[in-house]
Amino acid sequence: MRPDILNSLFAEISALKGVGAALAKPLERLGLARAVDVAFHLPVAWVDRLIVDELDMSQSGRIVGTVLTPVEYKAGGGTRAPFRVHATDARGNYVSLIYFGKNSGWPRKMLPLGEPKFVSGKLDLYGQELQMVHPDVLPVEEAASVPAQEPVYRLSEGLSNKRMRDLVGQALDRAPDLPEWVEPSLLDRRGWPKWREAFGEVHGKAEALKARERLAYDEIFAGQLALMLVRGASRRRRGVPIQGDHQLRNQLKLPFAPTGAQQRSMNEIEGDMAQATPMLRLLQGDVGSGKTLVALMALLNAVEAGMQGAMLAPTEILARQHFATLQKMLTGLPVNVAILTGREKGRARESTLMGLADGSIHILVGTHAIFQEAVQYKALALAVIDEQHRFGVAQRMMLSAKAERTPHLLVMTATPIPRTLTLTYYGEMDVSRLDEMPPGRQPIETRVVSAERVDEVVEALGRHIAAGGQAYWVCPLVEESEVSDQTAAEVRAETLRMRFGDAIAMVHGRMKGPEKDAVMDAFSRNLTKVLVATTVIEVGVDVPNATLMIIEGADRFGLAQLHQLRGRVGRGDKASVCLLLRGNALSETSRARLALMRETNDGFRIAEEDLRLRGAGELLGTRQSGEAQLRLATPEHLADLIDSARDDARLLIERDGGLDSPRGQAARTCLYLFERDAAIGLLRSG
Repeated sequence: MRPDILNSLFAEISALKGVGAALAKPLERLGLARAVDVAFHLPVAWVDRLIVDELDMSQSGRIVGTVLTPVEYKAGGGTRAPFRVHATDARGNYVSLIYFGKNSGWPRKMLPLGEPKFVSGKLDLYGQELQMVHPDVLPVEEAASVPAQEPVYRLSEGLSNKRMRDLVGQALDRAPDLPEWVEPSLLDRRGWPKWREAFGEVHGKAEALKARERLAYDEIFAGQLALMLVRGASRRRRGVPIQGDHQLRNQLKLPFAPTGAQQRSMNEIEGDMAQATPMLRLLQGDVGSGKTLVALMALLNAVEAGMQGAMLAPTEILARQHFATLQKMLTGLPVNVAILTGREKGRARESTLMGLADGSIHILVGTHAIFQEAVQYKALALAVIDEQHRFGVAQRMMLSAKAERTPHLLVMTATPIPRTLTLTYYGEMDVSRLDEMPPGRQPIETRVVSAERVDEVVEALGRHIAAGGQAYWVCPLVEESEVSDQTAAEVRAETLRMRFGDAIAMVHGRMKGPEKDAVMDAFSRNLTKVLVATTVIEVGVDVPNATLMIIEGADRFGLAQLHQLRGRVGRGDKASVCLLLRGNALSETSRARLALMRETNDGFRIAEEDLRLRGAGELLGTRQSGEAQLRLATPEHLADLIDSARDDARLLIERDGGLDSPRGQAARTCLYLFERDAAIGLLRSG
């Protein structure tokens, strides 16, 4: 239960003065549902305001604040012409206050002639005339409350920066003095302020670097402590030692010998599974590195020992792809594989549930449905979770609870993650990394092409089809949109059908499951030649004959997503090409992304660059049901502070008495503050 001392900070947003239904909507769009969310909503920029008694040309380009007296109104000659208010400062210097698109009644009301007002805005020089466009206006008696430095916040329609500042002030008033959880010598060495002081400083001045660093550290420390507690709780649980006899694994007919990285990972997993302490291991590999084979070997190890295994995927498409792949690889072996998703109903579902309960189903593949309450296993010994970042610690433990004794857990990700982020998001796990590609895989040639040459690309696509090849054409949107100039998948599919007829198929996330399956099946059997798709094919699609990937609007995608999409080709022994169609107005960031994609196929190098360009939250690609994203710590903070945070968390647990010590009690509060309290619950249950 959350400590009482935090209750005022975790109050609903409606508890803040002035927040009604209308204001709650823009706050909700920003993800601000409670006072603590507002306190954590840090400034993105600062206004450096020059408070002056009189204006002069040397101040041009600065944000200034001064007392002005309106002396004349001047309406424009047309509907689009600005409305001007001529005003003078204390020395009689003239300035024009300019308002576009406003009814003249509004500036007349705010700036009555002859009545001094405090005016703040950017001062510009137009010819020899000083101007301010849409300045802020306050009564003179409120001028003293206007700060020289003012925070600027990320906003949503219907929410002003002034209103956000007021809400932040209210949220900070609710922030209590909390007991100190940071190790005292570290606090002194870094010169950090106390927690509550740090929040006041980061919202109060632009140069609050130490305060900003302190808050980032607190968030990273909470994450590292939670991961250590989860690991400790898992290690205390009793598992089932598993040692298969290799009878099934030796019967697999593999097209090539496992790579050194695959064999090393298999040995690490087999060693973990032989222990009574449940395995908790992350298998990290780039697209095409052979994670599925490693996972299958682990599953067969469990089946050889008379136990069951389950594989969990985040989407139905990926679950069915895994199911088909495992069935193909297990052809001729006495292993019963079943699938369970939300689509399985009636007798088929009942049959699967009975097979799991009586042990006749050896391996189950599915989505979240596989850990629903009705699903009971006879002897679940291994759970494999694919695309780990889509699932949280609590969901992993829900799956673990499906067995009398905690099953071994192998989690996989195809998103290459820098080592710093691996420690942040998966620090409670041992890590196996597949850093080699299977033999026969050729590097994918990547080219960047202007969207103006799309007709040439279509001609090249025609030659590719005529030579017996298949291709993907990825579009960012499903339908045409008034707010985007991107060609939608439906429009692109229609234009390609006009040229290539029934050779063109389309798949996107809005299609129903059976419809998607039918399209994917036809493409995988080479009945259709070009699959026009949205990013729904980013993971889990494996068609070796597809050797051409065309990504439209490539400059609008992030590096990690481009790399995942490119990984849909190059999955056989044929040479593959990826064409990145770009727009003309490229930002420097987009230009850097595309240049790197052209330069390398190394997903781990791409991930490091993606971290630098986009930040940690976006890199993992989702905020679905699981891991809390970092709100206060930047990638730079992560690199600088994670070692200290991990060491401090270890000191707390191993030297300072854990959560029951005085510092440990403070650390409990820190866990609740950053909503990592699930780790405390797991500690109790362990």
